[in-house]
This record gives sequence, structure tokens and C-alpha cells, in this order.
Amino acid sequence: MSAKLQNVMAFIIKKYPDKLAGEMSNARLTKMVYLVDWKNAMEQGTQITDINWYFDNYGPFVNDVENAAKSNPDVFVIDLGSNMYGQPKKTFGLREGQTDIYLSDKEKQSIESVIEETRKLYWKDFIRLVYSTHPVASSERYTYLDLVSKAKEYASIKQKRLDALNNLQF
Repeated sequence: MSAKLQNVMAFIIKKYPDKLAGEMSNARLTKMVYLVDWKNAMEQGTQITDINWYFDNYGPFVNDVENAAKSNPDVFVIDLGSNMYGQPKKTFGLREGQTDIYLSDKEKQSIESVIEETRKLYWKDFIRLVYSTHPVASSERYTYLDLVSKAKEYASIKQKRLDALNNLQF
């Protein structure tokens, strides 16, 4: 498990609004990391983490996030509770005193941007956002998502649309 993933997770948990701390479930944290990797792929041409994202029934999902939390019990707290339907739910937190997070300022800004965009979204809207991202919207289920190549593809599509609009004559 990469130290970079651990740092991204810790930064998300640390910066996530306190009133929503109970919402940092395995699914939400995993998809937050996905959104951070997608944003960075679009803006910097690379993912922040080294996750090989997989598109399964529940969108982009991997076990890397939960495994990183389990592998670092000195950093992460995993609370086993239940959701509003009584189903098991794992939520993640940071251990007291965990302040050492090693990310560049650019990486931190990217993560803060994703938090800002998603902090007010209820689960349904959050999932709608994740599913609307180009890698998910343009890929088949049960395939790996190459976020860097999808970012290049997305940039090309956006440029072609912009060029088409610029060439319209009124």
C-alpha cells in the first residue's frame, strides 16, 4: 500500500467537514479518492495515488482504501456501525494526534477542491456525480479505468466541442 494513498486518505478525513464525519464510509472515502485521482489526471496528467481503478457494479471501486486503513491502525480508526437501513457500515476517522500528512501544496489544493464540490451532496447526488465522470460514463462495467488516458480523451472531446462552437456562424 502506498504512503501516498495513506496521505490522501488522511487529508480527506482531516479536511472533511466535522458535521459530516459520520458520512466517511468506505464507499464514500473510496469514491472521494477516485474523484481526487480523476481531477489530478485531468489537471496534471497523472493520478495522485497508484490505484488501478476498477469499474464494478458500484462504480469505481477497489479494496485499496479499506486495506490501507486496516494496515495502518496507528493512523486510522475504523468504526463498525450500521446505516439508516440497519445494514453494516464502516466509517473511517483519524487517530488523535495524527497530523503528519505528506502531500504537495498542489495535491492538497486538488483534494480541498474535491471536498468543496462534494461536501453538500447527499449520497444520491454524490453517486450521480461520480457516475457522471468521463471514465465511468464512457467505460464498460467490469473493466479497469485508465484515468490518465481518459483525461486525455476527455480533453480532446472538450476541445472538439469548443472548436465546433467557435466555428458556428450566426
